[in-house]
Amino acid sequence: MIDLTSPLINEFGDQAKDVRPKFEVVNERRIWNVPENGSNIEVALDRGSVRSIDREGPILELELELKNGKLADLFSLARKIEEIVQVRFGVLSKAERGFRLLEAEHTVVKAEPIELDRGETALQAFKAVALSCFRQFRLNETILRSRKNEESLHQARVALRRLRSAITLFKPMLQDDEAKRLSAEFRWLAGILGEAHNLDVLLPKAKAGELRDRLTEKRAAAYGNVIEALDSSRARALMLDFNEWLHCGDYLIHAATSDVRERPAIAFAGEALDKARRKLKRHGQNLSGVDDEHRHEARKDAKKLRYAAEFFRSLFPDKRGVRRYKRFVGAMEALQDELGALNDLATGPEVLEGQGLRSLAGADELIVHADKAKLIRSAQDALDDVLDARRFWR
Repeated sequence: MIDLTSPLINEFGDQAKDVRPKFEVVNERRIWNVPENGSNIEVALDRGSVRSIDREGPILELELELKNGKLADLFSLARKIEEIVQVRFGVLSKAERGFRLLEAEHTVVKAEPIELDRGETALQAFKAVALSCFRQFRLNETILRSRKNEESLHQARVALRRLRSAITLFKPMLQDDEAKRLSAEFRWLAGILGEAHNLDVLLPKAKAGELRDRLTEKRAAAYGNVIEALDSSRARALMLDFNEWLHCGDYLIHAATSDVRERPAIAFAGEALDKARRKLKRHGQNLSGVDDEHRHEARKDAKKLRYAAEFFRSLFPDKRGVRRYKRFVGAMEALQDELGALNDLATGPEVLEGQGLRSLAGADELIVHADKAKLIRSAQDALDDVLDARRFWR
């Protein structure tokens, strides 16, 4: 109900009487002011729940707010808390949690559109992109830990790939060793998720019998490894390290890259997209004349170009840019499908061999049997279509 003192009365008049809450937040908050290396940090402990008519979600979170001092001290305190109790970064506000209770329960979260402002700098664009990728990972990690489903695992892996691609894309301003270390750590985590994903791809193709039973066991073990990795001190430290670096890292103050950081995002985007396109063109100009490993490099180049296009899409909002973007992404999707089919042809036997299942009855049926030369021709045609597509950023 809306009381008579609410400003909504003036805004909506008599209609305000019909307003009803869709959800409510019941919360108990305790606050402490904590000194840390000369800085003052407010620590708020929230315990409660978000409730809709027929669903409820718990609240148990710590909010750290820097009142005065250095931002690095906030992360210093966060690390001390992490030594006492396992914590994970929250990426949903209480209101967002409430609105999610009104929707069907989420089993996966795909990448959300990134909205960049044409007046932003390259540094501002990087932070927005990195935080969007991190948010996608955390939302899917939460689902994955409770459901252990293949959709959330796949999207968590995609989020890590997008984040690593962003670090590569913005490399001209990320000239510190920490950027390289973090990218390597994200690769480690994505690799563990990838092992489970490979089994998710094979399992539905297996018929009832020993092979399917063994694949089911292998999948369960792989998901156990995923949860163990996500719960590990290494992964938790990685999330803290990444966020501290993003907001406090040395890359923010390197004099040699100050011009790049302050460049208009739209100018940086155009050059970055051109560079990614040239790399795909170089690695993909003769797919029939290279081996599987080199074709896989072209596949990775295609993914990076697709991610870059998605990152910078909003910087080119005019009608021509939107029209060209749709055609470009459509061509990219077709290319990724063709290169994915080629990749399945190459990796299926490797996965079965690595799991010790290649000799079992029915294993041969799980391997893609297709005309490799025809697939390569189709992939080359799709790649040429991408290169022929008008660049939406020009």
